[in-house]
Amino acid sequence: MVTSAHPLGSLVGVNVLQRGGNAMDAAIAMAAVLNVTDPAMTGIGGDMFLLHYSARDDRVTALNASGGAPAAATVERIRAIGHEKIPPFHGLAVSVPGALDGWALALERYGTMKLADLLEPAIHYAETGYPVYKTLLVYYQNNGRSLTQYPDSVRTYLVNGRFPRSGEMLVQKGLAASFRKLAAGGKDVFYRGELGEQVVRAVQGAGGLLTMKDLSDHRSDWVEPVSTTYRGYTVVEFPPNTQGVALLEQLNILEGYDVKALGANSAALIHLQVEAVKQSFADRDRYVTDPQRVAVPTKGLLSKAYAATLRARIHPDRAAPAATPGDPLPHNTTYFAVVDKEGNGVSFINSLRNPFGSGVTAGQTGILLQNRGQDFSLDPNHVNRIEPGKRTMHTLNPAMVLKDGKLYMVIGCAGAHQQTQAIQQVLVNHIDFGMGIQDAIEALRWGVVGRNLAVEARIPEPVRKALEAKGHKVVGAPPGAFGGCHAVVVDPVTGIRMGGAESRRDSIALGH
Repeated sequence: MVTSAHPLGSLVGVNVLQRGGNAMDAAIAMAAVLNVTDPAMTGIGGDMFLLHYSARDDRVTALNASGGAPAAATVERIRAIGHEKIPPFHGLAVSVPGALDGWALALERYGTMKLADLLEPAIHYAETGYPVYKTLLVYYQNNGRSLTQYPDSVRTYLVNGRFPRSGEMLVQKGLAASFRKLAAGGKDVFYRGELGEQVVRAVQGAGGLLTMKDLSDHRSDWVEPVSTTYRGYTVVEFPPNTQGVALLEQLNILEGYDVKALGANSAALIHLQVEAVKQSFADRDRYVTDPQRVAVPTKGLLSKAYAATLRARIHPDRAAPAATPGDPLPHNTTYFAVVDKEGNGVSFINSLRNPFGSGVTAGQTGILLQNRGQDFSLDPNHVNRIEPGKRTMHTLNPAMVLKDGKLYMVIGCAGAHQQTQAIQQVLVNHIDFGMGIQDAIEALRWGVVGRNLAVEARIPEPVRKALEAKGHKVVGAPPGAFGGCHAVVVDPVTGIRMGGAESRRDSIALGH
């Protein structure tokens, strides 16, 4: 069973499983195809995180394939250039792309197929093209301006100098050629060779600091995941430098309430969920960064006793001031989930940060480069200040749920600050209210956005008014603003897999 943000990604994943590949083989093939078919969202010019569940060992492992800041990147140097913040659509925002190294490392440890074989479907779709679809068209219309600053991006991702139209074929021959080089030479072509040289030239030409040494020095890391319990389930998340601890903190807070008695999507429940988000985001923004540079109090943040102190701060009828960043959307991420016939699972998230990342394409390679570096602070006293080689705080956070030590659910959500909020809502809908996974994903969704509470237009008017009476500033937002969730549930009795896909996007779940 697979579920992803684009039908071709899901189709290729199922085909790999049908050919005898395992969950990791399918995941890498899907990641490559989504690089082609979801180009605003993901690619080897970005970062990647994954969780892997081994059915043989009943063990979850975590792979951090996020890259650090260039060695020359310091607060003093960037300020001397004249910036008070790192500009988002600029070479300075490009940190080391770690995704490809992660693909190779994950395949080496858990895969059974060769990278060259898994890249073939992506090469095919890049060479022959695919029709531009609704969600991609929206990204072009709302965020494509960043591409127009850079001639190589115009040549690669525009059609005759304009944004493509709905249904028009998008062909990426440069990306196909790059994937062929990777198939022949492996990741070193990117981190030590020809493709990397084009990446560095493009970044430096756009005012950035990235060097070949920055690329060759990159190493992805296998790290220990973090977890908490929620009503008899174990929820597994990615540790810092990601915001995964925020989801676990939210669940710890909510576990102390009789959620079911409040009613699904009632004003009383949404209020408590929102306040839990605010508490967790305040901690995230204060503490979460690269743990190799700064000690992050992860154990304390995830303790049940600490959650009780946070719960005591929540007033049942009065909203607290927001403590979240006011930069919720749009962010550029794709998430997908895979469970194979043996019961192995992969929770996989890959991102360029903003739609189309920095807007910088690396020469003729077709590789769009992320702008994750903009999340660093230029405040020398901030926990997430930029430093040479440091990884920034990441919103990306793949998740899993275990029941009695066995894989129960693979789940994640694209959407920056919306990610933990959306996963929390899906889990509450499913665990507390017994919704099927597709219904849990399709249910009413909301999101904390700075000092506002964004809600879907279908929210019942009495619920909206009750939330406003509690002090929430309720605003509307389009459906795409609430993240893109995908999940696979494994029935603990029958072993049947049930996939859920995000109806707010062009997603699909497929099994065989």
